[in-house]
Amino acid sequence: MPGHLVIIPTYNERENITDIIDAVQGLKSGFHVLIVDDGSPDGTADLVRESMVKYPGFIHLEERSGKLGLGTAYVHGFNYALKKNYDFVYEMDADFSHNPKDLLRMAEELEQDGADLVIGSRYVKDGKLENWPLDRIFLSYGASIYVRLVTGLPVKDPTAGFIGYKARVLRSIDLSKIESIGYAFQIEMKYAAWKKDFRLKEIPITFKDREKGESKMSSAIIREAAKGVLKIKSKHRPGVSKA
Repeated sequence: MPGHLVIIPTYNERENITDIIDAVQGLKSGFHVLIVDDGSPDGTADLVRESMVKYPGFIHLEERSGKLGLGTAYVHGFNYALKKNYDFVYEMDADFSHNPKDLLRMAEELEQDGADLVIGSRYVKDGKLENWPLDRIFLSYGASIYVRLVTGLPVKDPTAGFIGYKARVLRSIDLSKIESIGYAFQIEMKYAAWKKDFRLKEIPITFKDREKGESKMSSAIIREAAKGVLKIKSKHRPGVSKA
């Protein structure tokens, strides 16, 4: 299998991190895993180091000094992946809201040249949400409609965080100019890739609410994404230097 790297940002994911690493390695498909840990006080990084011994050469750890935001964690991971010359790069949560088995479907799409960027979507046919309260469903789905109306982005789940990239997509984007932090980051990366004429494809996934640990999602995060949409559209419009 060509070089595949799964990036998992963490902050206080002690309850999940060993299990999610084991699940990805259990696929036996050669996925490497990079944990970008934001100084978790619960000892998440210590457990990652134990997994590095268990799976030598497959698990990698980048530690940062504090909680610096989802977007910056992924940009850190992207730069790591490009420096190490991985061919395919994935974003995935640590809490099993994303099913690791779906990585195989994403990899197949990328390797068979079906897409340059694959999105695990909750809102395409056969996509599902499990164990989400109605208020969160309303916020998330409403945000997706708003993003599509404002930007024209042809993606039904623009805030989705389960994504696979060909490395050339990431190389084409000036990652130093990606300023969004939360869900707006997910929108900005998809929008930037679309504006550069890369092929985006959504595949259905079942998104489950976490069973262990505390959710990082809030209405404030959704509002931050909504406010950032107009800025993202202006920043990536034709004739403007694209991030």
